[in-house]
This record gives sequence, structure tokens and C-alpha cells, in this order.
Amino acid sequence: MMKPAIITMIGMSVALSGCVAISVSDNSASTTEAAADHHDYPEARSYAVSDDPMAEVDAALARAAELDTRLLLVMGANWCHDSRALAGWLGTERFQALVEGHYELVFVNVGLPQSGDGHNLEIGQRFGHEQEGTPNVLVVTPEGMLVNGDTASTWRNSASRSEDAIYEELNELAHRPAGIEPVEGIEIAAE
Repeated sequence: MMKPAIITMIGMSVALSGCVAISVSDNSASTTEAAADHHDYPEARSYAVSDDPMAEVDAALARAAELDTRLLLVMGANWCHDSRALAGWLGTERFQALVEGHYELVFVNVGLPQSGDGHNLEIGQRFGHEQEGTPNVLVVTPEGMLVNGDTASTWRNSASRSEDAIYEELNELAHRPAGIEPVEGIEIAAE
């Protein structure tokens, strides 16, 4: 479970979870998460601004069709610790083997959609997905079918998930039939 950030502003505290950006003009805000010097996950800043992210997605879908893989579309931002954590895990040797065997990976910078300053949100919309927080993870077939509409927005706690939980979900999504929602208690056998 994610530990909420505690923000103190002029005598009031607010508990927040997930990636949150805060702007306080008198610099009186403090967060317990920002003060933390150590965490139990790797980090990467993989959400570069791209001239044409839709073309990158199109190219990845073409590769997925050619290689019989899926698009792993990670829509996040470098300011977000959950986005950086997920990108960090995806850069490890263990996850690289999973990605190379089953996915074409594309990171898309979505800016700050929570405040109305979102970027590239039309990419998710193309697959029937509305961005909720950061990061969102979309697994898409080469034909453009969103495999995980039920979980695409649930990745906003990636920094507090275990390595194994992230790996198991991505492995399951690599094998989940498109257009079929999972049923509680029934597992899809991985190859």
C-alpha cells in the first residue's frame, strides 16, 4: 500500500497518494516523500519530450505486427516518482528480457494531466483510454485493441508495488487474450 504524502500548508495537513504536483508560492509546503533520501526501487527518467510521439507509437505497432508482440505504452512523466519507478524497473535485466520477448516499449510524456496541463493524451484516447494520473500503462495488440482497459490507470502506485507484482502483471498482460476481461480466481497460463 502506498504511503500518503503529508503536506503542511499554513496550519493544515492534507494526505495525498499517487503522483501529485504542488505549487506553493511562499515555499512553506513540505512533503515527507520529498524528504526521503532512500527508496526500494530503481529510477529512470524515460519520459522525454518527443517531436512526434504518435509516430513512435505507430512504428512500435508496426514492429509488434511484424514480431507478433504487443505495444507496451507507458504514459507518464519525469516529475512523478511512480513513473520514474516503473521506468526504472523496466530498465532492469529481468524486465528487459520480458519486454524483449513480448512487447514493443514506448514511453510517452503526458505532462501534468491532473492540473489540466496534459500532453499527448490523444494517444491513449486513440485506444479508448482516458488518462487518470501518472503513470498509465496500456498494453495494445498490433491491431490496436487495448488489452488492459481494466487496469491501465492502476499503475499510479508503481513506486510502492513490489518488483514481483509488477513483473507478474506485465507477464499476465503479455498473454491475456484481447477483448477479454479477467475473471477473479481464474489465471491465464503463461507460455
